[in-house]
Amino acid sequence: MDIVAILGFDVGGSSIKFSVMTEEGKILRKGSILTPDNLENFYSELIAAKEGLAASYELEGAAFSMPGAVDDESGVIGGASALPYIHDFNIKRALAEKLGMPVTMENDANCAALGEVWLGAAKYCQDVAFLVIGSGVGGAVVKGRRVHHGCHLHGGEFGFMVVDDKGTILSEAASTRALAERVAVAKGMDRNALNGKEVFELQANGDRLAVEAIEEMYDQLARAVYNLQYSLDPELFVFGGAISEREDFVENISRHLHGILEKVKIARVRPQVARAEFGNDANLIGAVYHFLQQKQ
Repeated sequence: MDIVAILGFDVGGSSIKFSVMTEEGKILRKGSILTPDNLENFYSELIAAKEGLAASYELEGAAFSMPGAVDDESGVIGGASALPYIHDFNIKRALAEKLGMPVTMENDANCAALGEVWLGAAKYCQDVAFLVIGSGVGGAVVKGRRVHHGCHLHGGEFGFMVVDDKGTILSEAASTRALAERVAVAKGMDRNALNGKEVFELQANGDRLAVEAIEEMYDQLARAVYNLQYSLDPELFVFGGAISEREDFVENISRHLHGILEKVKIARVRPQVARAEFGNDANLIGAVYHFLQQKQ
């Protein structure tokens, strides 16, 4: 038991993924458990996972990826999530006491961004904008390889950006959920009748409504990237979420960016766009990187 490692937890609404990871980012062991529906069982499951692993590894601490407005300094998670029992009290202190070890915690999207900065698509970058496209548009801002939280812990909440004079926000204009709903409604279907994958299948078959909706989504994302380039000025934009795994995703964002830059002649900086390299392990990797940063 001479291997020193860090215990990572990625807490989600339906499952809690866990891992044992070295300080170099090598995953030694990982698994998952169902997310309990109450705080007492939540603690019990975490303790059981820790005790099962402590027999094989010397664990120096636990790193948590959590939903909500995570404040590692105060130990409190604000906002709201699918797990109401983790909010509005010093859960960091409680976890440290229950597990008997140092604990750090960070928001899940921020952890995904840190994972890419540590070992993924942005490993050679200092300043990065990370966007996650799914049921909404979220993300993170990384400055100097550390998360920029903002004074209200809203750094990286790109989905709140307004995209028209009606007050439509980016999450309503460019998420895969919004895409699917837009096409379903245009076809006279129930707004929940389609998902993003099905819309792309329609596009592949030449469906005009799907083609137009997908082009509009790419255009909105490209506009957001352009605007963020000239406000945050990151070295790289990294996209996560299932849609970013499409082979043509970066190409299409870049194509729409080219169209914008053709119109705005004064703009000399061309945003650089990449796909996230990590999937299910991103949050665990980023949580551990955050733990290591807090040690420094």
